[in-house]
Amino acid sequence: MTSTPARRTTARAIADDLRHQIRTGVLKPGDVLPTSRELADRFGVTPKTVGAGIDILKSEGLVIGEQGGRRRVRSGRPIVWNLTRFERGTRRDSAAGDDWSTAIRDAGREPAQHVTVHVGPADDQVASWLQVAPGSEVVQRVRLRTVDSQPYQLSTSSFPMRIAEGTPLLEERDVSMPGGILASIGHPQLRVRDEITIRMPNPEESERLDLPPGTPVAEHVRIGYGESGPVRAMVTIAPGDRHRLVYELEV
Repeated sequence: MTSTPARRTTARAIADDLRHQIRTGVLKPGDVLPTSRELADRFGVTPKTVGAGIDILKSEGLVIGEQGGRRRVRSGRPIVWNLTRFERGTRRDSAAGDDWSTAIRDAGREPAQHVTVHVGPADDQVASWLQVAPGSEVVQRVRLRTVDSQPYQLSTSSFPMRIAEGTPLLEERDVSMPGGILASIGHPQLRVRDEITIRMPNPEESERLDLPPGTPVAEHVRIGYGESGPVRAMVTIAPGDRHRLVYELEV
């Protein structure tokens, strides 16, 4: 009688087994994975096959590598970003922080925003959002938003120079005012339009947000309109492992 050969354990099978352990809580967020040698002995394969299996989990964003060769189950505390309430109605801006920072503090976390300001010509996309001619001078405020000292968002707000000139929008610091800066300088947002795209980050976004390989991001574009047209175009890059986006709509 011919015996059936034993099924060879593959990198995919190793990834499936470890993924199941992560999803069922056997391996918890922050846990260090067994070493390659330990996993090789457990599955009866070479360390190279184990490495290929773990690479699959890294590409899925479930596992991250650390210095010293350790691999750890990715952990994080997502924030709930309610985009229905964000910047809407009675804003929570004050001298202590803008609407976003106030919401983070209300959740018991510690926010910070690191701001740089750039003045230059609008590219075609920004010009389209702001309804100005391509090449028109615009002011861009780039904010790296952190929560508990970890990068959580990269937000770039573009303003026509006619609105920003001579205002705190040109100040390279975290500026906040009651009701929001635009309302304070006489250009309140009366309505907004949101666009959300889910995609993989570019290298600069990965570096600035300290993203593990395989982490997708949400690109949230919010166009703010005043009485005579757009007053701001804000693009926020939000890592998928650190956010839960919420909308509340009447139907």
